[in-house]
Amino acid sequence: MEYEPVIGLEVHAQLLTESKIFCGCSTKFGAAPNSHTCPVCLGMPGVLPVLNKKVVESGMKMALATHCRINEECSFARKNYFYPDLPKGYQISQYAYPLAEFGYVDIEVEDGKKRIGLTRIHMEEDAGKLIHDPHNPSSYVDLNRTGVPLIEIVSEPDMRSAEEAAAYLRRLHEILVYLEICDGNMEEGSFRCDANVSLRPRGESEFGTRTELKNMNSFRNVQRALEYEIKRQQYILEGGGSVVQETRLWDDSQGVTHPMRSKEEAHDYRYFPDPDLVAVKISADWVEAVLREQPELPLEKRERFVRDYGIPPYDAGVLSSSRPLADYYEEVARQSGNPKAASNWVMGDLLRFLNEEKREIRDCPISAASLGELIRLIDQGTISGKMAKEIIEEMYRTGKTAPAVVEEKGMVQITDEAALSGVITGILEANPNQLAQYRSGRDKLFGYFVGQVMKATRGKANPQVINDLLKKMLAG
Repeated sequence: MEYEPVIGLEVHAQLLTESKIFCGCSTKFGAAPNSHTCPVCLGMPGVLPVLNKKVVESGMKMALATHCRINEECSFARKNYFYPDLPKGYQISQYAYPLAEFGYVDIEVEDGKKRIGLTRIHMEEDAGKLIHDPHNPSSYVDLNRTGVPLIEIVSEPDMRSAEEAAAYLRRLHEILVYLEICDGNMEEGSFRCDANVSLRPRGESEFGTRTELKNMNSFRNVQRALEYEIKRQQYILEGGGSVVQETRLWDDSQGVTHPMRSKEEAHDYRYFPDPDLVAVKISADWVEAVLREQPELPLEKRERFVRDYGIPPYDAGVLSSSRPLADYYEEVARQSGNPKAASNWVMGDLLRFLNEEKREIRDCPISAASLGELIRLIDQGTISGKMAKEIIEEMYRTGKTAPAVVEEKGMVQITDEAALSGVITGILEANPNQLAQYRSGRDKLFGYFVGQVMKATRGKANPQVINDLLKKMLAG
């Protein structure tokens, strides 16, 4: 029997706010354990949470970017469970009345585009962190992360392969980072994913028994974990067994999943409305104000780059992969007046330099204006493309402008026809045998003469001018 995977993802994105969702404690990563805490996030008796407005607006931005319906009213609930990193004994989340519902994102698949539905986006607080001592049978609790604001993005079970799930996850990550509401750092836990996966006979509509996968801290691991789990469930079903509903942990070192606990249902958490928090009312004017602040999203930007700048879709995809890179490219294109050349130089030499040093485009020592100026010098014939390769390296190393490097190194291209004619005459007189062979039909010797002229001018001669003059003088 042929089985079909059914996959849905629950993505937790930590929001880029300076303070936590219900108190004024810092959200900065890497502080000393339990130093970013207060009575509110520690759940002390008698304290009252106060909602951070920026959390709501960040969630609204993501909802608008993913075509969700923002509810006019949403409210918080208490999700009850006991764990050492949850000091209150419950997590403040949203259940019956979430922030937004019924959205979608489009992903690229082999056949074109596929639409993945979003069930809901809701706000909640993060739990703390358990640190296990590998040398002693003890664990430590760091509550700095307790109360850090999250949005949870829950997809419909619309994905049918591990590759589709990875593509969906990358699309969400791209949007969140573009909106500048999440830094997307998976290693630090600010972008996390749980996956629900089941198998069913192909062609049937009823879902099979699902398992939940946790502990996947990269796009690659999400795909690997899903691929393994699909094979594991298929092996069980083909052997006549039954899949157990449970939560499983991904073990990256062994490339397998391990059972963690039985899978909870919603009723296990005993949700009830949080009595300390009033409902959040979201007016149409508030939605409109947030919408006015929305940036152009990556998919729209990609399509515009292809349409307006005439660059290939692949180039547009690379250049729009991050918002700062896209802004940098557009400024280079504007300054140079040559969008295609701007694409080639940014994607080629510049990104190679940055990748070698693991630097971001924000830290690039060559400004967009300077790179645009370099491209203009090429287009004007002042320097050759070969010269530009040497010049851009010096610009990157020193931060100097293209004209400054050209002047220091005396790299102005020779375009004077009279001067170059004299050089060519001398070369033809010095190579009578090659000249005779060329005129007798050995056309390949044309490259030899070009090389001799470039050598005599130390690479400064304009190649187009050389070609035109050589053709005339060799024919004579």
